[in-house]
Amino acid sequence: MRIIGLDVWVVNVPYTAPFVSSFEVRSGTTRTVLRLTTDDGLVGWGETMHGDPVAALVRRLFPQYEGTDPFDVERMAEQLKMVPFFYGYLGYAAMAGLEMACYDLMGRATGQPLYNLIGGSVRDRIPLTYVATPHEDLLADIGAARDKLGMTTVKLKGSTDPRVDVARLEAIRAEFPDATLRVDPNGHWSVPETIRLAGRLEALDLEYLEDPCWGLDSMARVRSAVRIPLCTNMCVVRMEDVAPAIKLGSIDVLHGDVHKWGGIGSHAKLAGICAAAGWGMNLHSGGELGLSTAAHLHVTAATPLINYAIDTVYYLFADDIIGEPLTIRDGALAVPTGPGLGVEPDPDKLARYARLHDEQGDLLL
Repeated sequence: MRIIGLDVWVVNVPYTAPFVSSFEVRSGTTRTVLRLTTDDGLVGWGETMHGDPVAALVRRLFPQYEGTDPFDVERMAEQLKMVPFFYGYLGYAAMAGLEMACYDLMGRATGQPLYNLIGGSVRDRIPLTYVATPHEDLLADIGAARDKLGMTTVKLKGSTDPRVDVARLEAIRAEFPDATLRVDPNGHWSVPETIRLAGRLEALDLEYLEDPCWGLDSMARVRSAVRIPLCTNMCVVRMEDVAPAIKLGSIDVLHGDVHKWGGIGSHAKLAGICAAAGWGMNLHSGGELGLSTAAHLHVTAATPLINYAIDTVYYLFADDIIGEPLTIRDGALAVPTGPGLGVEPDPDKLARYARLHDEQGDLLL
């Protein structure tokens, strides 16, 4: 079995409500979707973050994959290991999309779900986090997520004002005393303000505090002063960041992400690092559609260390590019059991949302 063809789409899928963070307001997601074809007629699908720049890089990297066996993902990762050095996140994203399509091909060729290719499943349903964005109906939205979707883990997207964020957290805790609660200001709080608010934060019984400040040094200073586990998806983002984070004592929980870390295969290595460092592990969300959401479900199913509710904004989509959108029940998603990713794009939806991208361009900073 050899890879002989590549097709690429860039799609925009709208959110039903704006997604607000400390640095942007986003009306939908832009994702690069790709399909690899083999000489024996199999197809494998991949999805990754970002739009036109990543799509261009996927096309540029494809000649390296052409003629190769899709099972050779580690050899390809080694062959292309300098791509992230030159292209940063875009390089990781392009490699992740191609690798995902290879894993989908492996599953289809063997008749096995992805989780069986990466160690087997330790869970068949994955609990999800409701990522709450600040606005005047915040408490009502959280209540609706609990009532309609069964989601009881809440992560507040923070702002640039920690005092306002802490007041919002206090309101959430008062309204939903049994909620599992987190906050993520995306590095926009200062070290002094975070430490000054330590008492109020500790009283909230947070599961963890995600990226309150920017950088490993700042995180280490906060961690030494605040008795709440610190999580990151911003200051430990490459293997080169791990040793400094351990030396400084910067974090307690590491967020993986198939796309930001260059692929599915990197997560077994990340889990080993987290176990050795005594860290917890979870998964970040960057607006994944059905293909990437399925990949995250498979990775979580096969990684015992990921025992938190994973991040997602899948509930924000009124539609998806896959034929049968995934259904959230009791605050969780079932892990697909079909071959490979276990989900399949709908050609009409793919074309529709590619046209929307043609009209709007990339919905990114």
